[in-house]
Amino acid sequence: MLCLSRSLRFSLQRAAPINGTRLISTQGSLPPSSSDTSHRTTSFGFKTVPEEAKESLVKDVFDSVASKYDLMNDATSFGIHRLWKDAFVLGLRPGRKGPMRCVDVAGGTGDIALRILDYARENYADRETSVEVVDINGQMLKAGFRRFKKTMYHNTPQVSFHEANAQDMPSEQFPDNTYDLYTIAFGIRNCTSIPAVLKEAHRVLKPGGTFACLEFSRVNNPLLNLMYDQYSFSIIPLLGTILAGDRESYQYLVESIRKFPPQPEFAEMIREAGFATGADVDGGAWTDLWGGIACIHKGVKL
Repeated sequence: MLCLSRSLRFSLQRAAPINGTRLISTQGSLPPSSSDTSHRTTSFGFKTVPEEAKESLVKDVFDSVASKYDLMNDATSFGIHRLWKDAFVLGLRPGRKGPMRCVDVAGGTGDIALRILDYARENYADRETSVEVVDINGQMLKAGFRRFKKTMYHNTPQVSFHEANAQDMPSEQFPDNTYDLYTIAFGIRNCTSIPAVLKEAHRVLKPGGTFACLEFSRVNNPLLNLMYDQYSFSIIPLLGTILAGDRESYQYLVESIRKFPPQPEFAEMIREAGFATGADVDGGAWTDLWGGIACIHKGVKL
């Protein structure tokens, strides 16, 4: 689940339909201007790197882990990530007020999109809600496309896949004031500019539309935090070595979690982008899961 850095100008290229399910590529047409980026840096895990370098670095990580992404998520979280994603979609109740047009960003593997469609169908007999899955990483999108080929939604207008940058989604493909729901799960921390992603989310949502983010966050209980740190920095990279043959990618993923803003800081960023949120408490602007190991943030476009 990946979204990346530089703002680009895009030209839209439509791929031929594959068994009726659309896989659409929006490729950057111009490189970033060196004058914009030559002195700007960002974090790549615990390292500081030039902004223009992060896109390729993170792309390498997700190219490496894409084929075993679900396996590693299950192994490193003991399957708990599935419960978090279930809770995320349950709290959104897609289909409750009728069919919705949704965009799931950094959603290449398709697991959030599938949950949205299943929830709407199973609870509200809704077969009109649609999800556009957006990711900058083609390998992750291929994994999601394969997932949907096994479902009833394949070869229907309910799902489509788009390769695009979350920080600069082409307006021809993603117009202003279009979507009822914008979701991003375990992806925004990999972005070079979180404010740029939030600005785009605000742009594409309709007034009254919901921004919803599921992300690893800050653990507030000192004992739990100590145990979580020990597990994260010792066990997760080891599992990456054993199961995926890739320790460095999983070391980065652990580090990227620690660099993500704590709950009140991220909630303020969401408000600065133009969204209304609840109060800065658990159960208000955000909902902590498992003591803050993961967290759900929501905002409404005014």
